[in-house]
Amino acid sequence: MAAVEIIPQKKPPRGLRPRLRHGLTALMSELGHANRMVTVILCSDHRIRALKKTHWGEDTVTDVLSFPTYEPGDPFIPPHLGDIWISLDTAARQAPAQGRSLEEEVLVLAAHGLWHLLGHDHDSEEEWRGFLNVQRRILEL
Repeated sequence: MAAVEIIPQKKPPRGLRPRLRHGLTALMSELGHANRMVTVILCSDHRIRALKKTHWGEDTVTDVLSFPTYEPGDPFIPPHLGDIWISLDTAARQAPAQGRSLEEEVLVLAAHGLWHLLGHDHDSEEEWRGFLNVQRRILEL
């Protein structure tokens, strides 16, 4: 069974952690990674902005960042796929515009981050379809 560790650097709403753990675990299993692990860090805009500046050179807030523990395309995939950082502040701002609750928005961002950890990017419309599919699917699980 997939393992999801959740580290709340910012206090999440009640009930978010079990739903997030369940959704990501089920999605990872469906995607053929039931024997892998991920870590999800729930943080503030301040923290994610600092990470984005340090690692991407961009001094701006974002909703989700992924840090894989391996080079996508490498034939050896380690047990721990990597870390997914989600800004609860940005998720809270985005949720109403997307017609979602904060909990649903965090699930969507976690699926997005997982898809990046699995080596995908969204440089084209075709590649975006994979992101949209996993983001839709996590809400159904």
